[in-house]
Amino acid sequence: MNLATVIMAAGKGKRMRNPEKSKVMFDFKGVPMIEHVINLSLKIDSEIIVPIVGHQKQTVMDFISGKFSDEMSRIKFAHQDEQLGTGHALMQTKDLLKNFAGDVLILSGDVPLLKYETVMKFLNYHKENGFQASLLSAIFENPFGYGRVIRSADGTFVETVEEKDATDDQRKIAEINSGIYIVDCALLFEALTTLKTDNAQGEYYLTDIFKYFRDKKVKIGAVPVDNNVEITGINTVEQLEELENLID
Repeated sequence: MNLATVIMAAGKGKRMRNPEKSKVMFDFKGVPMIEHVINLSLKIDSEIIVPIVGHQKQTVMDFISGKFSDEMSRIKFAHQDEQLGTGHALMQTKDLLKNFAGDVLILSGDVPLLKYETVMKFLNYHKENGFQASLLSAIFENPFGYGRVIRSADGTFVETVEEKDATDDQRKIAEINSGIYIVDCALLFEALTTLKTDNAQGEYYLTDIFKYFRDKKVKIGAVPVDNNVEITGINTVEQLEELENLID
């Protein structure tokens, strides 16, 4: 499998109590969160690794360039200087991936607990089923705040819906979208050109690519993760401390 990995790392971390610091540079288990995610990207043998940097980006780039100096031939930075949503973030990688033929794995720089085995299982699920796009989901007892995974009666993936845009019935669905995806590269950039900002947040939602895929009859997969803790994103100092204690 030809694999490129894109890492969302442009966020401000408004709730981390330090607006001067990029969220992905907060330490988790003694090292910045972004280090965990880049180590994972290297371990799964990504041909190209693209951290999307934005807030306090020079600090992030300097850290990565220093820590992974031997791997900089395959680490390329994309710049999201204006925060217009997750779809907008991916749009910034177009020039770096325009000659890449293969699948693009999309990870988040604030999800430091994702395991190698989980990602390999996800990649194999995607490949063995002949999907052109797949997402990693999770079953949550309390799914409040997360986008939901909508399936048909036979269990086939239909679409994802953001919490703010969901109906009351859709909010009762326990299967959530983790924000971790794998998509054929050409198909990804085709879908990104169709994104609009007509939603509750006024942003380019990356999840809307799945509406495009559905309309194009693209074969899509969604598979729940075995351990929900692995896909937990860190948005507050309290969450960070709680997760650190959880895995002691």
